[in-house]
Amino acid sequence: MKSVSKSLKGVALLFFISTPFLSFAADKPVAPMRSETKSASNVDNSEMNVRDKSNVTATPQDQSNSAGDRKLLSLVRRNIVHEKSLSMSAHNIKIMTSDGVVTLRGPVKNKEEKVKLEKVTLDTPGVKSIDDQLDVKTN
Repeated sequence: MKSVSKSLKGVALLFFISTPFLSFAADKPVAPMRSETKSASNVDNSEMNVRDKSNVTATPQDQSNSAGDRKLLSLVRRNIVHEKSLSMSAHNIKIMTSDGVVTLRGPVKNKEEKVKLEKVTLDTPGVKSIDDQLDVKTN
């Protein structure tokens, strides 16, 4: 009787272990995703980031770690992200702070968006000035 009970436990365990793998075999094949019609140069901003490879330009890794700079960075980032009229590119710009000076760098959609980012940043309490290194996309 014990050997039958052990065998049933073993079969049940094997069944529960293999069940998830059996479901994959029943899935229908997935069609490959369509490729986008945009060329890589239209969506890739790697060329804009070339300047960050040198030690001449400050990058987010050079961000000051003082409590005041971290808090100001957080406030500026929050205010930019909460501005829903901005594009995804504008929401993802690089922001660095140092003693109340905020550096904005990255691609934006148009001149209006650049002005909006500057206004949102300047309206943030604690910002003394802006080092504007934003690039307006041309393509």
